[in-house]
Amino acid sequence: MRILAFICILSLFSTAVRAQEADADALLRAAFDNWRAKSSDSEVTMTVHRPDWERSMSMKAWTQGDDFALVRFTAPAKDAGNATLKTDKGTWIYNPKLNQVIKLPASMLAQSWMGSDFSYNDLSKADDILTEYTHKLVKTEETGGDKIYTIEAIPKPDAPVVWGKLVVKVREDGVMLAETYYDQDMKVVREMTTEKVGEVGGRDYPLVMVMRPADEPEKWTRIETSSADFNIDLPSYLFTLSNLQNPRR
Repeated sequence: MRILAFICILSLFSTAVRAQEADADALLRAAFDNWRAKSSDSEVTMTVHRPDWERSMSMKAWTQGDDFALVRFTAPAKDAGNATLKTDKGTWIYNPKLNQVIKLPASMLAQSWMGSDFSYNDLSKADDILTEYTHKLVKTEETGGDKIYTIEAIPKPDAPVVWGKLVVKVREDGVMLAETYYDQDMKVVREMTTEKVGEVGGRDYPLVMVMRPADEPEKWTRIETSSADFNIDLPSYLFTLSNLQNPRR
C-alpha cells in the first residue's frame, strides 16, 4: 500500500512538473497567433439557430495585428453590406440601408452581433483575454495523441471586462478547442467549442466553432471558415472609416 501511495504521489508530482513546463501566457498567444496571425483574409458562414427558426449569413473578414479587424456581410441580400470595423481607436458599425456609421461604446462590445450568440468582440477576434487577464495553467491531458492544455484566465484588478473568469482549452499546436465564459458569480454563461479542425491557409485551424448559451442549450450559433490566407499584405486603406462606408474591398 505504501508503494502504491508513493507511486500515486510521484505521478501527481510529475503531472505538476509537466504543467509548469508549459507557459499559460505563451499558449494563449500561440492560439491567437494561429487564429489571426500577423494578418488574415477569410471567408466565413455564420448560422444562427433557434428552436423555431434558423438563418445563415456569409461574410468576409480581415484582421491585422492585435488591434485591427473588418468584417463585412456578403449574403443574404438583406444583410449584405452590413459591416463592423475595429481599430486601436474604437469599434464602428455600418448600416448600408441607412448609409450611417455608428461608433459603439465599450459597454456594447459584449452584446449580441446580428442576433447571434457571438458578440462584437468575438467576431472581431478581440484579444482582451491576452491583455486584461492573468493566466494560469490548470490541467494538461492527452486526447487522440494531442496534448491539450486548460488555462484559467482571471481579470486583472480594475480591468474593463464583463467576465468573471474564462477557461480556455488549447491544443499544443496552438489550435483553440474551447472557451468557457463565467459571470462575476462564477456561473457559466456560455461556451464555445471547436467542432472541426482542418487545414486552411497552410495551418491546422478551428474550421467550425459553435457558441452556446449555458441556460438555453437549444440555441446556438455556428461559425464555419471556408477559406483563409494568413500573413499577407493588406492595403493601408482597408481598416479605415472611409472603406467601411464606401468599400473598395
